[in-house]
Amino acid sequence: MDPKQEEEDEVMDQFMDKFRTHKYKGAFNEERWEEEFNKIPMFMKKAPDDDTEKTPELACLQSILTDDPEELARFCKDEGNDYFKEKKYKKAIEAYTEGIKKNCKDQELNAVLYTNRAAAQFHIGNYRSSLNDAIAARKQKPDHLKAIIRGLRISPIEKKLLEIRAKADKLQRAADRDARKTKQAEKKKQTEKNSLLNAIQSRGIRLQEQRSDDDEETPYDNIASSENATGAQVVLDENGRLSWPVLFFYPEHSQTDFISAFHEDSRFCDHLTAMFSEDLPPWDTERKYLAHNLEVYFEDEDSECFYQIDPERTLLETMQHSSRGNSSADFFLIMSQNWTTEI
Repeated sequence: MDPKQEEEDEVMDQFMDKFRTHKYKGAFNEERWEEEFNKIPMFMKKAPDDDTEKTPELACLQSILTDDPEELARFCKDEGNDYFKEKKYKKAIEAYTEGIKKNCKDQELNAVLYTNRAAAQFHIGNYRSSLNDAIAARKQKPDHLKAIIRGLRISPIEKKLLEIRAKADKLQRAADRDARKTKQAEKKKQTEKNSLLNAIQSRGIRLQEQRSDDDEETPYDNIASSENATGAQVVLDENGRLSWPVLFFYPEHSQTDFISAFHEDSRFCDHLTAMFSEDLPPWDTERKYLAHNLEVYFEDEDSECFYQIDPERTLLETMQHSSRGNSSADFFLIMSQNWTTEI
């Protein structure tokens, strides 16, 4: 005989031996069958004891009759949701309907039941019933958003809903328009920034390093994006020329002058002549600050040295000076010849 067949026969023999020696548990007892039948709710002849643990079958029936309507309605809602997920919309409608019939006092729950049934009705093409359920949901809870949205989808002719939809469409169009404007403005700003940075770099101008939390940010990014206290910035005009905000500092008198747009092709002497001609500043009591008597310096912060520049030079020539290793682009010292001789 096949070894496998022998093994199967042995297993069957063991099962039959066990079957003969072990009695079935849970079957009716022939001697007490009437007593046991009386425990089944259908065959009960008298009311059982109050202890429902002794009759779990009866306890189950009692729970169906006495459970809280809200709890039953919520159970129906969950059951309907399960059917809805399975796209069994008719069964979902039946479950939601049973929940509505419980007439629970929770208006939020009732609104959800009506709204969910409206959704199920909508999916099988019962648009009128869907609209009615959406309206019923709003009666339960006027601000119920899902019901309003459902109503908007199925009732394009209802006046109030039409007004809401028109308002929503208007707000959406405005939001889209604002988003487009913002995107265009950002694109324009980035284009202008790139043009400015390219103009500065193409001139070989080295800028002062500034501390930044962004490791990838360069001094050129800073000069293009930041503003000083006056709001003045480096500007690239339509001819491709740069104008810089520049500060003149007079250390002898601790005074300053600010030029908001110093054109890169302008000379220092042009500005000094305009500033120190007939009308001298009130702090120049000794009348030493005349255009031909002034010297211009910039500081290289790396070497901590001051370099004198020829006032006949333009701003661009000065900023391209070989000694400008790490200097501020907008800061120059103006001193009188007499004072520099004295120090």
